[in-house]
Amino acid sequence: MALEIQRLFNVSGRVSVVTGGSRGIGRMIAEGFVSNGMKTYITARKADACDQAAEELNQIGSGKCISLPADLSTAVGRNKFVDDLASREDKLDVLVNNAGAAWGAPFEEYPDEAYDKVMDINVKAIFTLTRDLMPLLRNRSSQRQPSRVINIGSIDGLRVSQMDNFAYGASKAAVHFLTKNLALRFGPKGVTVNAIAPGAFESHMMRGTLAKYQGKIEAENPLGRIGCIEDMAGLALFLVSDASKYMTGQVIALDGGRHIGMAVD
Repeated sequence: MALEIQRLFNVSGRVSVVTGGSRGIGRMIAEGFVSNGMKTYITARKADACDQAAEELNQIGSGKCISLPADLSTAVGRNKFVDDLASREDKLDVLVNNAGAAWGAPFEEYPDEAYDKVMDINVKAIFTLTRDLMPLLRNRSSQRQPSRVINIGSIDGLRVSQMDNFAYGASKAAVHFLTKNLALRFGPKGVTVNAIAPGAFESHMMRGTLAKYQGKIEAENPLGRIGCIEDMAGLALFLVSDASKYMTGQVIALDGGRHIGMAVD
């Protein structure tokens, strides 16, 4: 029985894709993977940023990071990415659907095109990329040794935010439900599907909010802080390790308890 921590949490040699991996939460996850010996493909729309992130991540750990820039919000960009990946790999162990978008505006002024953009990037792109990469995920996987899909949701999909982010919250609730749907469909085929629902973390998307409200956010959080790279990378590593291979269809809040309520002194 392989209960030694070095074996139970060993992910070395596994092949992963992290979308939106050049910055923010995606980069945190990619860094955790590369630091622990995984071969990790990162993708982002901006080629320069993607290439630079891969170069920096290759300076750490025993894994390898490869940049494959792509605009996954379009069918053309997604198809090219899938073809490029399939020309390099015949098996994918891990897919992290992290790329996303947000839009804030008052209810009466919320643009139709903004709502469509957020839903397309946050929900439709996850569905289509997972669908198109499923042959690689299913190749040589089994219920005993499954491939893994991690979808990045949000606590704004678990509770109603005070911000005017109508499409974002709805899109993340949809991501959580899609996670459960895919988990039931692909568990029998050797693929687990789980979601991480982050609270406040240092990221490009949160930059403006944290600049104005970080003190308030931390004061209201039961653990008194925002999330850090160890929090995000640690949970992602658990979800791709043998320690979690009997877990699927779960939406895990990673927010210091904030989705439950505000800190009680």
